[in-house]
Amino acid sequence: MKRFEMIKNKNYFSEIIKNGNFYKDKNFVIYFVDNKTNYSHFGIAIKKSIGKAHIRNKLKRQVRMIITNNKNLFKLSQDYIIMIREG
Repeated sequence: MKRFEMIKNKNYFSEIIKNGNFYKDKNFVIYFVDNKTNYSHFGIAIKKSIGKAHIRNKLKRQVRMIITNNKNLFKLSQDYIIMIREG
C-alpha cells in the first residue's frame, strides 16, 4: 500500500465512520464512502485492548498486505476504513 493511499486525517477518518456504509464480520468492520478521485484510500483501526503494540502492528501489516495483494476486489473511487475486531 502506497503512502498516498493511506488515510491519516483523524477528522476524515471519523467522517467516514459516521456517514459511510459498512459491512460487519466476526473479525472486521469495513466502512466505505465514495470519493472524487480515481483511486482508493484505506485506513486501518485497531483497539488497544486487542494486544500490545507489536501485536497490533503485526495485524496492521498483515491487513496492508491483504489490501495490496487484492486491490482488484476494491472499487476505485471509494475510501475504506477497516476496523480489526478482537477474535
